[in-house]
Amino acid sequence: MAERIQSLEITPANMCEVPVCGIKDRDHEGRRAKERYLKTALKKGLKARVLLTEKGVQFGYVEWLPGEYAWRGVEADGYMFLHCVWTYFKQYQNKGQGKSLIQACLDDARKAGMKGVATVARDRPWLAGSALFLKHGFEVVDTAPPDYELLVKKLDPSAPNPRIRGDWGRRLKKYGSGLTIIRAEQCPHSIRFSDKIAASAEATYGLKPRMVTLKTWRQAQAAPTPFAVFAVIYDGELVADHHISVRRFETLMDRVLSRKPA
Repeated sequence: MAERIQSLEITPANMCEVPVCGIKDRDHEGRRAKERYLKTALKKGLKARVLLTEKGVQFGYVEWLPGEYAWRGVEADGYMFLHCVWTYFKQYQNKGQGKSLIQACLDDARKAGMKGVATVARDRPWLAGSALFLKHGFEVVDTAPPDYELLVKKLDPSAPNPRIRGDWGRRLKKYGSGLTIIRAEQCPHSIRFSDKIAASAEATYGLKPRMVTLKTWRQAQAAPTPFAVFAVIYDGELVADHHISVRRFETLMDRVLSRKPA
């Protein structure tokens, strides 16, 4: 008998009970931050779905909201913006689950009279790759270094394209000298990644990092990378633009510090 898979929409009534972004523990600091984000974003039109096994284990997730409230470095007013979509565990991948999650977003955008659906993708961890969207009728309409792509599936063919915000150098400079770690309540995993990197920075390099927690979509859209919700910056230089392990952080910091004058 085929396993019964549950597709559950997150609502104010159930958000405290279902796993979110793979986290079930209500005492998890990142989970608490995500719940604060959801309470606000649901009022802005956010929709999120979790895919659960028969035993209640989360193996999939999708999240979208109107583009003017996107937690990415984009201008996408009038579009529905898809933040993230993923499936986990090999037995549930390549079974059409990702397609069903994307289709749910498209259906909602059509119902809301939006211009289409937009998303940021890249072939690195923490964002879905462009191939997933290209095979479902999306097209690339903008890019940003090093490998970000803004993809769109239009429901109104005459609508102007959304775009990735730019001026990344100016955005980086505002953080000044020293080490800065950016994290966001939109992504619950950014909390523990940033805490571990901060501990390593102090223990290994004697650096006390400045921790910047993004709590609003406006702050996210003003971040120094298209991904927005996580970054490590040292003396105005972007060290990492997505979640990284402590080992990777130390490798990158050693590289950056080796270029600094003695």
